[in-house]
Amino acid sequence: MGRFSALSKGLAWPSQCRVCGLWPAQPLCTACRRRFAPVRPRCPHCAAPVDGASPCPCLAQAVESALAACAVAVDYVYPWDRLIARFKFQGEPGWAKPFARLMLDAPGATALLDGADWIAPVPLTPARLAERGHHPPWELARALARLHPRPTLAGTLVRLSDGLAQHRLARQERLRNLQGAFAVPIDGLQRLRGARVLLVDDVTTTGATLAAAAQALRAAGAARVDALVFARTPAPHER
Repeated sequence: MGRFSALSKGLAWPSQCRVCGLWPAQPLCTACRRRFAPVRPRCPHCAAPVDGASPCPCLAQAVESALAACAVAVDYVYPWDRLIARFKFQGEPGWAKPFARLMLDAPGATALLDGADWIAPVPLTPARLAERGHHPPWELARALARLHPRPTLAGTLVRLSDGLAQHRLARQERLRNLQGAFAVPIDGLQRLRGARVLLVDDVTTTGATLAAAAQALRAAGAARVDALVFARTPAPHER
């Protein structure tokens, strides 16, 4: 009887931290969040770690980018690489909520959400969606909208192709590979005209996917496109 009473009051069942094994805890315990997801200064445009002594080199080209700003919660390293794999490839969409909580703590994230007219996930092709069985960026976007209420926008930006495998390509090659990969259907133009859109994705490496998606949204009439991403792959010199 007591267990059902606890559920009726909105209390969570006890669980085990999937990083350190602490019991009882949430799927990510407070100690592991503090240890593995410290808030760190990042470039407001590309989300690379910065020390504050000198501006990020990317800012010289930022004015030419369709993506105005990007905030990131964690680096794509242990333990997040392992947990993201469970989220993306092992059918565990429940990770969206704890990931979204960490995304809200990212420097600049709240301001980006407050300024957005729409939260939009980076889309998957139908083939990739069928392969994974769920849409990780959409799960993150919905979790963010529940935690920090903003309207979500799904289906207005579509992905036409995945292109060649991206993991071995440099950023400029990735950008060329993604040309024409995203589009906005005609019925989505009205909603985008003059709007500020916040793109949501699970992982970014060079930012090429975000840039290509932002370019399609800006071409369709969006006034500004920002991004909020769970994890960023560190460049070799950052490791």
